[in-house]
Amino acid sequence: MGKRANGEGSLYQRGDGKWCASLRYEDPTTGERGRKTFYGRTKTEARAKMKAARDRIDGGGPVRDSSATVAQWLAEWRQTTLAASSRKATTKANYGCLAKRHLEAGAIGAVSLERLRPADVERLIIALRARGLSEATVQRVFNVLRMALADAVRDGLMARNPAAAIAQPKVARKEARFLSQDETRRILEAARRTRYYAVLATIAALGLRRGEALALRWADVDLDAGTVHVRGTLARIDGELVVTEPKTAKSRRVLALSPGMVRLLKDTRKKQLEERLRAANIWQEGGYVFTTPCGTPFEPRNVLRALTTAAEHAGVEGATVHTLRHSAATMWLENGVNLKAVSELLGHADIRITADVYGHVSAEVARAAVTASAAAIGL
Repeated sequence: MGKRANGEGSLYQRGDGKWCASLRYEDPTTGERGRKTFYGRTKTEARAKMKAARDRIDGGGPVRDSSATVAQWLAEWRQTTLAASSRKATTKANYGCLAKRHLEAGAIGAVSLERLRPADVERLIIALRARGLSEATVQRVFNVLRMALADAVRDGLMARNPAAAIAQPKVARKEARFLSQDETRRILEAARRTRYYAVLATIAALGLRRGEALALRWADVDLDAGTVHVRGTLARIDGELVVTEPKTAKSRRVLALSPGMVRLLKDTRKKQLEERLRAANIWQEGGYVFTTPCGTPFEPRNVLRALTTAAEHAGVEGATVHTLRHSAATMWLENGVNLKAVSELLGHADIRITADVYGHVSAEVARAAVTASAAAIGL
């Protein structure tokens, strides 16, 4: 419940000709009484300012927005509201990084909450684009600011959220970059003699996200049944490698292993046991499938470097670890796996995500099917 204004307040003219409007109010939550004075060159101007304040109070807002700067509020927001939220640790870390890098350190960070206007948010968007940031990053920064300001309104620091009046920056949909089967084979062949071959091959075969593959533990793998359970994702958060919950509820899934994948993982397990014996007391047992020579999980950035190096040796441009995931999905679709099944294999939260990313592939598959059926009846 917000503050209620008491009466109409008082209105008078000072000796210098300026008009003053004094508003008394009481906060029903704390019982504290307050008074706010507004000034204007005319009686009408002073009265309008008082009325605006009374409307804010009656609507549950503060009589006046906080004088704290956007940067000061964001710093507090990161340590309180964001930290206490139920969002994934990786999401919190990402939001915090975006806030510090692009908002607190930027021009908008120096603006006080009481002076922040929708035009300031629009200038932020223009400035981010001018710096060459991707539209996806611009959108994420905007969303972080909008969330933080919404919480400032909730906490009574602002009456309205200036970012809520601005349309979210759009991100043009891009078709996923994918590799041909030959390109994927060449990259894996180039990586075969490295210790990263097994994890890259697993991502390419199962369409896993990098973090999902690195979080796999032997307890998640049943080599006899030929299955693997995806239960978490590994990422570096605040300097530590941490396994968190999967990206979405549907990211928790069970995937079938081909005979070749079973052989690969058995070989990986055998080599790991040999390394464990050699490492002796420096071995750090975490139960991970893909590890360093001392048993710790792979550093995500090193897996990316290994893929990039292999791609260069294979003469393949524009490949990333995520490209292997896209390529697996594309091959499934091209081999007749329906879109719903591919969505489940990828662990997408909604089949519409799969359709957006791989719509061009499924359309080509549909065209090929129609052409083949027409040819079969002589058309």
